[in-house]
Amino acid sequence: MDFTIARRRMVETQIVARGVDDQRVIDAMLKVPRHLFVDEALWGHAYADGSLPIGEKQTISQPFMVAAMTSALHLKGDERVLEIGAGSGYQTAVLAQLARRIYSIERISSLASRARRILDKCRATNVNLKIGDGTIGWKEQAPFDAILVAAGAPEVPRDYLEQLEIGGTLVMPVGGRDSQELIRVVRTAEDDFDEQRLMSCRFVPLIGEQGWNSDCEEG
Repeated sequence: MDFTIARRRMVETQIVARGVDDQRVIDAMLKVPRHLFVDEALWGHAYADGSLPIGEKQTISQPFMVAAMTSALHLKGDERVLEIGAGSGYQTAVLAQLARRIYSIERISSLASRARRILDKCRATNVNLKIGDGTIGWKEQAPFDAILVAAGAPEVPRDYLEQLEIGGTLVMPVGGRDSQELIRVVRTAEDDFDEQRLMSCRFVPLIGEQGWNSDCEEG
């Protein structure tokens, strides 16, 4: 398979054709080699229109959803971004193309270690990745200009709102265990937030203190 051609076809048919027009996001997704973030046995499916398993009951998100979430942040290049749920590291690598510094949290150590190796291979030197409970954010590095959450929660954790810079944007799925709505929250003042619903989606559950517990009941 010619992965460069497959990537171009993915972007044209799955992303641009569905209305994503942020050229910086388009360029990033043309550049990041998605196949490296899945097992070699799945390389032939890496640019298909869907999510793929990455182990530990987790998935790499559908390319369109990665593009849509990233585009919704309206990144310009100088932001400090908090990512919750590094997973395979693919979304992280896309963000690393678009912002100054990425702070990513992954709760599963085996996934975090693998993601770090691939990110290093892709020379994503502006990524700080740690293992921990992503539902409480990363207080020591706050505030953030943008927060992207790649797992669904019953509601937006309060720590995310507190760690978001005034004028900053948060994008995450909110709803039940099996289906959610992708929302965008902009912090307009110290205690004021504007919320917009973007689309229906389905993500793995956000596990932790301010998300679901391991049995997918609200924590």
